[in-house]
Amino acid sequence: MNRPTRPTRPARLTAGARIAVVAPSGPVVEERLQAGLDILRGWDLDPVVAPHVLAEDGDLRYLAGSDADRAADLQRAWCDPAVSAVLCARGGYGAQRVVDLLDWEAMRAAGPKAFVGFSDATVLHEAFATRLGLATLYGPVAAGADFVKSTEAQEHLRATLFAPETVRTISGRGTALVPGRARGVTVGGCLTLLATGLGTPHTHPGARGGLLLLEDVGEAPYSLDRSITQLLRSGWLDGVAGILLGSWDRCGPYERVRAVLADRLGGLGVPVVEEFGFGHCEGALTMPLGVTAELDADTGTLTLLEPALR
Repeated sequence: MNRPTRPTRPARLTAGARIAVVAPSGPVVEERLQAGLDILRGWDLDPVVAPHVLAEDGDLRYLAGSDADRAADLQRAWCDPAVSAVLCARGGYGAQRVVDLLDWEAMRAAGPKAFVGFSDATVLHEAFATRLGLATLYGPVAAGADFVKSTEAQEHLRATLFAPETVRTISGRGTALVPGRARGVTVGGCLTLLATGLGTPHTHPGARGGLLLLEDVGEAPYSLDRSITQLLRSGWLDGVAGILLGSWDRCGPYERVRAVLADRLGGLGVPVVEEFGFGHCEGALTMPLGVTAELDADTGTLTLLEPALR
C-alpha cells in the first residue's frame, strides 16, 4: 500500500466570494436549502445553486435528478472561474454514480478550490485527493438539518473557510479508546463508502501512514463490523498511524457500537479517539482531509501542522 500523499491546499475564502451549491447525491428539502443559503449570505458569500439541486429522478427518487445532470452540475460549478468553493447541499446516496462521469482532466485544468461535504461525499473526497491532488473539507452541507440549526457547526465551518489559521487545533468531544499520539496525513470519511469503494477507481489504495477519520449513520453494529472487517481483510488499514472516530447516529446503543470499534480497531496498536464530534451529529466539526496533523488521543485533539486552506 502507498502512503497517502499530501494534496494541494486550496485558497481560503474572502468576503464576496461565490460558492456553488451542488447535489451530487440525494434530493434536497427546499426549506432547509433556503435556510442554509441565508446562512451563507450572512457570511457575505454569494451562493449560487446548481440547476438540478431541487430535482428528483423520475424512477429513482432517492437521487437528485439523473446521474448525467448531477455530474454536469458538479463539473460546471468546478470549472467556473468565478466560483471559489463548491459545497454539497446534502448527502444521501448517488455520488458513486457520478464520480466516473466527471471529466477529471478538465477539472484539474480549472485549478484548486475548496470542496465541502460529508457522508456520501466521501466518494468525491477520495476522488479529489487521488485525481486532483487536492485537500478537501469533510464538513456540514448547505441543507443539512444539523447545520442550519447549529451555531457551533456554522461557526467552525466559517472559521475554517475564512480564517483557517484560527483552527489549527481541533478539540473534539471524545476520549481515548486507545491512548497515544500519532502524526500523518488525514484521510477517510464515511465507513460504508470507504468499504464499498475498495477496488474502484479514484480511491486511496490504503491508509498507510495516515490519520484515518471514520463515522457512519444508520448502520447496525454487525454492519459496522462487516465494513471494518472488509477494510482489515483487504489490507486497507495496514500501517495506519492513528484513527479518529466520529458520530454513529442511528447505529444502535453506543455501548454496542463501541464494542465493535474496540474489537475491530483496538488491536491495530495505534492511537484511537472516539466520539470526536464530526459526521452526523449536532455541532459537527469541519475536518480537513489531506492535511498533515498530529493526533493526541489522550487529550482528544487534532493539531494541524498547516492550516486547512492557504
